[in-house]
Amino acid sequence: MKLSNFGRFIKNSCLSLLILPWLAHTGAPAQQTQRPNVLFIMADDMGFGDIRMAGNPNIHTPNLDQLSGESVNFTNFYVSPVCAPTRASLLTGKYAQRVGVLSVTNGYETLNPEATTIAEMMAAAGYRTGLFGKWHLGENYPSLPNAQGFQEFVGFRTGHFDNYFDPVLERNGEPYPTKGYITDVLTDEAITFMKESKNGEPFFCYLPFNAPHTPLDVPGKYLVRHQNKGLGERVERVYAMMENLDENVGFLLNFLHESGLEKNTIVIFLSDNGPIDKFRGGPEDWRFNAGLRDQKFTVYEGGIRTRFFARWPGHFVPNRTVGIIAAHIDVMPTLLDLCEIQPTSSVDGVSLKPLLTEAKPEWFERTLFQNYSLQNLAGPAPYPGGIARTQRYKMVNGNELYDLEKDPGEKENLAAGQPHLLAQLDQQYRAWWSTLFPGGSFSIRPISIGHDESKKVRITPHLGRAQGRLEYTGFRGLYGKEKVGVHPSGVDGDWLAHWLSVNESVTWEIEVVETGDYEVSIDIRCPHGNEGSLVRVSIGEKYLESKVPVADLKVGEWKEVNWGSLRLVPGKYRLRVQATEVAGEEVMELGSVVIRKQ
Repeated sequence: MKLSNFGRFIKNSCLSLLILPWLAHTGAPAQQTQRPNVLFIMADDMGFGDIRMAGNPNIHTPNLDQLSGESVNFTNFYVSPVCAPTRASLLTGKYAQRVGVLSVTNGYETLNPEATTIAEMMAAAGYRTGLFGKWHLGENYPSLPNAQGFQEFVGFRTGHFDNYFDPVLERNGEPYPTKGYITDVLTDEAITFMKESKNGEPFFCYLPFNAPHTPLDVPGKYLVRHQNKGLGERVERVYAMMENLDENVGFLLNFLHESGLEKNTIVIFLSDNGPIDKFRGGPEDWRFNAGLRDQKFTVYEGGIRTRFFARWPGHFVPNRTVGIIAAHIDVMPTLLDLCEIQPTSSVDGVSLKPLLTEAKPEWFERTLFQNYSLQNLAGPAPYPGGIARTQRYKMVNGNELYDLEKDPGEKENLAAGQPHLLAQLDQQYRAWWSTLFPGGSFSIRPISIGHDESKKVRITPHLGRAQGRLEYTGFRGLYGKEKVGVHPSGVDGDWLAHWLSVNESVTWEIEVVETGDYEVSIDIRCPHGNEGSLVRVSIGEKYLESKVPVADLKVGEWKEVNWGSLRLVPGKYRLRVQATEVAGEEVMELGSVVIRKQ
């Protein structure tokens, strides 16, 4: 039996037959380990209403519903409006801006490598640490999982992934071909990792699924259940993906139960932000969101309020609902507290342990904050995209005030009737915001080149800035098979197209850390009959120039072409790719620049 098929055998009700021989073989101790294991599960773009227990009549999620009933269920739990900032806060216990993460692309998603993650702290305390799924906190060393405390990484670095069937993932820096649907694959990998913990060695298993994020590709047996219900294809596919994810949560929980790990394993489940609907579809495609206002990318409740379940049999009060406000910044200090690990860095969050372990805990009044707006990335500003949330009230953008106890849908703006409270929350928010950007500005970290730990660096277009009429594009259809739209800002863009003249170029800021010879290649695709344009790749004042090859490129295929080598010394440089002569109607399409330290 192959370990990679372990989870699929669970699906065939063979779990007991697998687990019992394993226990006998490894001699797993009957007693509990001193410190608890942690299984930390996260969905991607799951809305507050994408679960049966929310009152959604069109979805079937029995395992998540059961987990909720066995858990402490936080009903006012907050995350960021988009993926990467939430992940940064979860792993560091800090507001994402403090660790260099402002958004999801263009370098705004890269975690400051000096930040201390929960994985680093838990590994130092003797935990096995593994991440299985979506990283989305940097594409290059040292802002990578294996450099930030995760001993085992199977997944992908970017904020999206195109091929959900038989995906070629990454395993600790190397390509890792797999078979099956991606959510199933990641579940199998997580189970294998947990299964391999021996002699009472505790594990921290972080499982950030990429479902139900686009592309909305899902096995047909899940999709057929939702067709012909008048939901719209997007909603049908999201619900199908959620039901597959729910099934996998069931496999994970069954594994913990059958292996005897259940009683000493903390299980946490949440989503990274709210759903996305209306930006790419009309009202007929909007899905049930339990009455919350708006969606992903916004600081209204529909964008930042998530389900949060925490289970630890015999330690947490089960089937308990907690309405006290809490947030992603609290997860790290909570887990460290529960695992009796002393934090080695300051955090913005607080430990939720009393709310989890006590039936009637004493608590305190606090205010949570958010700051997110796409229009403010280049020049940070307090508004728009700013909120202050107390237990009862929520201030938005300095001119909106909502009583969420009476109005969870944020329909009635109370600002005019309660100007003093509005001003008080605005003052609190501005005081908090002033601590995020010392000096009042923010700079994206340059891409680091030349580390011995990562001699090959692949630099993707969306981390750079395009000039002229270049367009970022990619596969963003429902199925991940069709080319949809272009993104001038680089959001979700896989490659650069529409390269028509010498006026087009793309630049990146890089930093060379060690003197050496560096080989430069570019990953290109060229329309048939347009080969032969002269393309220059420059790093600072040095450059390489060569023609787009004619015979080496097949129509429609990508090819990594060696452009030559440069001698570089430590320092910060601008990397630029530009055409100096155009041979045909279009120069090429650019997939990446690869720099190898020789």
